[in-house]
Amino acid sequence: MARASAGARLHFGFCNLSLSHQRLYGALGLGLREPRVVVDADPAEGVSVAIADETGERMEDSATDTAIASDLRAHARTAVDCLGVDGARVVLRESLPRHAGLGSGTQLAAATLAAVAAAHGEPARVRERAPLFGRGGRSGVGVATFEDEGFVLDAGHPTARFTTDRPDDGEWTVPPVAARHPVPDDWRFLLVRPDADPGRSGDSEDGAMRAAVERAEPGLADRIGGIVTRRVLPAVATGNAERFGAAVAEIGRLNGAWYADEQGGVYRPPVGDVVASLSAAAGVFGAGQSSWGPTVYGVTDADHAGAAAEAGERALDEAGVEGSVSVVRAATRGARVTRE
Repeated sequence: MARASAGARLHFGFCNLSLSHQRLYGALGLGLREPRVVVDADPAEGVSVAIADETGERMEDSATDTAIASDLRAHARTAVDCLGVDGARVVLRESLPRHAGLGSGTQLAAATLAAVAAAHGEPARVRERAPLFGRGGRSGVGVATFEDEGFVLDAGHPTARFTTDRPDDGEWTVPPVAARHPVPDDWRFLLVRPDADPGRSGDSEDGAMRAAVERAEPGLADRIGGIVTRRVLPAVATGNAERFGAAVAEIGRLNGAWYADEQGGVYRPPVGDVVASLSAAAGVFGAGQSSWGPTVYGVTDADHAGAAAEAGERALDEAGVEGSVSVVRAATRGARVTRE
């Protein structure tokens, strides 16, 4: 049996969505220790999947797990096909909230591939094969944080490769890592997850992204580029959480201007109210929407973690929504893959 375990990731935004510049996208983000996705795999004839709960294993026809079981089954089949093996029995032990802005799609796909590969004693080559799973087409942060620790800036894609129609799975490469820095041990990340509709994914996400790209104002990319080089990278390199939080929050606000027509504002409802509350809270150095949300992140540190958590609870109350609040650390390594 082999096991692959990977943490969630935060996505702070892109460097450029305008077709007027030479490179498109260029994502910023970092990996978290938790929540995690954990996938087990055994060699088998054919493909079968199951979802574990506290009492044992629940098969994929459970009504509450239909969507994630379908994803798991598709990833397992793709893994078996691209590895050229006979089959696998795959069990999902822990999962990330689906389409919540925490990278559930890429981490589940990569963990499934890594577990099936390890079960058969084959190299996973996640970066090379991620496009076969439909992952890494725009942002390379999910694959990069699966591979290793730290804050990541990827290089994006040459703008000349942009196509009006989505290319077929496998018809792209994952953007290379342009910069990676370990995250200081005392930094913490507040996660506030309002009870709201899932973020965009699949065809809906593709359509929204392409619409945003086709009308993106190029001047925003110039402003973001200055923030990345003069504020974000120096802050993480010198370990200044306050400056880092303020800088990534500003990048999130500028990205939101590109997406405003697609998500109903700079932040999608009710995220805007939560971000506004956190931005005014002591102990939170910067807040924003991770990817399409609804997860809201806040940057803080060990000394202010308690105050940040209280601010997260207040933010939900002020927004008039239920939800969950946690404070987590950045990942200190990539995915863990073991074989027994």
